[in-house]
Amino acid sequence: MIHQYVERETRRVETERLYGDAVIRFLYGSVRENAPAVFRAATGSRMSAVLGFLNYDLFLGGRLRSGGFSKACGIDLGECLDRPESLDTPRKLFERRIRYWECRSMPGDERTVLSPADSKVLIGSLSEDSALFVKGKFFDYEELLGPGKERWLEAFRDGDFAVFRLTPEKYHYNHTPAAGVVADIYEIDGACHACNPGATVSLVTPFSKNRRVVTVIDTDRPGGTGAGLVAMIEVVALMIGGIRQCYSDEEYRRPSPVRPGMFLDRGRPKSLFRPGSSTDILLFQKGRVAFAGDIAGNQQCREARSRFSRWFGRDLVETDVRVRSAVGRALEPPGNGRDGREA
Repeated sequence: MIHQYVERETRRVETERLYGDAVIRFLYGSVRENAPAVFRAATGSRMSAVLGFLNYDLFLGGRLRSGGFSKACGIDLGECLDRPESLDTPRKLFERRIRYWECRSMPGDERTVLSPADSKVLIGSLSEDSALFVKGKFFDYEELLGPGKERWLEAFRDGDFAVFRLTPEKYHYNHTPAAGVVADIYEIDGACHACNPGATVSLVTPFSKNRRVVTVIDTDRPGGTGAGLVAMIEVVALMIGGIRQCYSDEEYRRPSPVRPGMFLDRGRPKSLFRPGSSTDILLFQKGRVAFAGDIAGNQQCREARSRFSRWFGRDLVETDVRVRSAVGRALEPPGNGRDGREA
C-alpha cells in the first residue's frame, strides 16, 4: 500500500518513497510473528547500530560515489554549509549541516512555535474532549515520559501533541521549537523500532518503547515564547546510532550539551540524530498552543491515501514541513481574560 502526504508549500498530495519498505514489512510481519527473539534482537540498540554501519558506511558508499544517490533522494547540496565534495560518505551526507539562517526562514513573531525538524507532522490531543483526540497508538502517554516523572505527567495531562517523522534523506539536526529555560532533560533506554508508517501501525505505542531523550522547556520565562511548558522528545529509530546534544546559539558554533537551567533560544540547533529515520514529539500543556490551520486542515485531506488513516479508521494525513517553520502559536494561560488565536 502506498503512503501519501500533503506538501505544505504547494499543497499537493505526494507519494512517499518508503526506504526499505519490503524489509520493514518482512521484519514487522513474518519475523515478529514467527521469530520474536530474532525480532527483539534486530530492534535492539546494538544490532541497530550494526545495521546502521552496514547500511550507511558500507552499502550506500558505492551509490554515493556514483553521484546519483543525493539526486535520487532529492537532497539539495546547494544549501549545505560544507562543500558538497567534502560530503564523501553516506554518514557525512546524512549528518550534513545547512545554512538554515538563509534557507529555513523563521517567523518573526516570537510567540510562534516552530517545527523542530524537516519532517512530516501529525497533530493530536490527549484530551477526549478535543476534536483532535487520537487514542493512544503512536505512544502510551505515561510510558512516553518515563517512570518517576509524575510532575511532568501531571503538567501535560490532557494536553496536545505533534509527531514529527524524519525520513532518511532529511536534514537530521533538531532545532528548538520554542524559547525558554530547560527545566529537565533525561534519557530513557529502550528499543530501536523503525519509524516507517507500516512499522508504526503494526506495533502498539512504538514511540514510547524506543530509546529517547526528553527535554522539558519552561517557555513562560523572560524572553521565552510564552507557551507554558513544552516537552521535546527525541526518539531514536532503526539504524539510528544515537542522539548527540549540541546546542548552538549562533549557526553551529560552540556546540554544547543541553543542561537544566540553560536558556534555549528559538530555532537554534539543539541535537543531531545519527543516520536513519527518526521522530520528534512535542507535548504542550492544555490550552497553551493553537496549531496552524493548514496543518489541521491537511490532516483531513480525503484525496491522500495515508497508512495512518487506514489503520486509525479516521483521516490522519501528514503535512511535510520545514524546520523552523510555524506549526502553532502560543496562547495566553487560562484565566487572564485574553483569548489567543492562531496566527
